[in-house]
Amino acid sequence: MTTLIRPLALAALFVAVSAFAASELGADERYNAVTDPLTLKECGACHMAFQPQMLPAKSWHLVMDGLSDHFGEDASLPEEPAAKIRAYLTANAADASWWGGRFMRGLDETKGPLRITETPHWIREHSHEVPASAWADPKVKSKANCVACHPRAQQGMYDDD
Repeated sequence: MTTLIRPLALAALFVAVSAFAASELGADERYNAVTDPLTLKECGACHMAFQPQMLPAKSWHLVMDGLSDHFGEDASLPEEPAAKIRAYLTANAADASWWGGRFMRGLDETKGPLRITETPHWIREHSHEVPASAWADPKVKSKANCVACHPRAQQGMYDDD
């Protein structure tokens, strides 16, 4: 009888730990929060500082190269802080480790999208669950306003439950 109890107990423990990890860690909806103070300060001055894992390094280079016309705004920075932010973003980009891999799936590696909302992963996650009318909601205003639907987005938690 004890030979049967041990495997069942181990199986139950595995299921419990897996369920806890999936619920507490957000499973596939968790990213590392932005921890670089300079990136938080400069990028977060106008919008949420997006997790670097959401774009490949090539995209972050394009974003940083285009700060003088950053989606219609002049977000230019002096050379030194810009270089530090670029280094942080590219070191933690989607293609820097396996962690950001889901944002690389389906992405043409010869191109670097400038918007997270243009990545195949973002489109897959939002195309079936979010009606087009949601983007017109005055509380949402923009597809880039992650916190409108994901209150813990700044902490890297995108589970919207």
